[in-house]
Amino acid sequence: MNNSVSNTARLLGAGLRALLLLTLVTGVLYPLVVTGIAQGLFPDRVNGSEVKADGRVVGSSLIGQAYNLPLKEGQETPAPDLKWFQGRPQNGLGTNSVNTQYELILSGATNRSGDNEELIQWVKDAKAAVVKDNSTGTYKVKPSQVPADAVTSSGSGLDPNISPQYADIQVHRVAEENGLSIVQVQKLVDEHTEGRTLGFMGEPRVNVLELNIALKELVAKS
Repeated sequence: MNNSVSNTARLLGAGLRALLLLTLVTGVLYPLVVTGIAQGLFPDRVNGSEVKADGRVVGSSLIGQAYNLPLKEGQETPAPDLKWFQGRPQNGLGTNSVNTQYELILSGATNRSGDNEELIQWVKDAKAAVVKDNSTGTYKVKPSQVPADAVTSSGSGLDPNISPQYADIQVHRVAEENGLSIVQVQKLVDEHTEGRTLGFMGEPRVNVLELNIALKELVAKS
């Protein structure tokens, strides 16, 4: 009887020591080591790829933002603020009252098939809006010029990038709205166009947040 109790106590003690040791190693030391290595080698990514302007964080280079005008009375969908470059549509985003700027809580795709009538109408309406919004007195956008990313949301609905083609057709409108020359604005787009990752992965892209920050600085100088 005494041996049985003694053995049980010994096993429980060994189990408890193992639990404490593993908790210390896997729950404390390992996370601290990994975090330290990550902070040392990739501090920007570890901290959320923050983008700063005027000395403060204005967003993340990994998350798209909306550049809209304030809602007017009776208006359900805000109109785009045409002085800024616009990102991809965000039809997949839900609405919430917690974070009204990014609406990150309910991100996602539209989950509609390619032949869905509602999705087809969304694309048609989006293309018509892109043509209308980006046509100026001296420059007319043709429907054939509108790329797919200008009228469809990404899988997450939070894509921060647009194609160079979509950025290019916005140049004339942005230049006119901000009193800049087309050459100045096109130069901004070219400077913020990234190529394929490692030269072969993905597609060329333009980060809208970073481009708009550069645009704001250019307008301030002008």
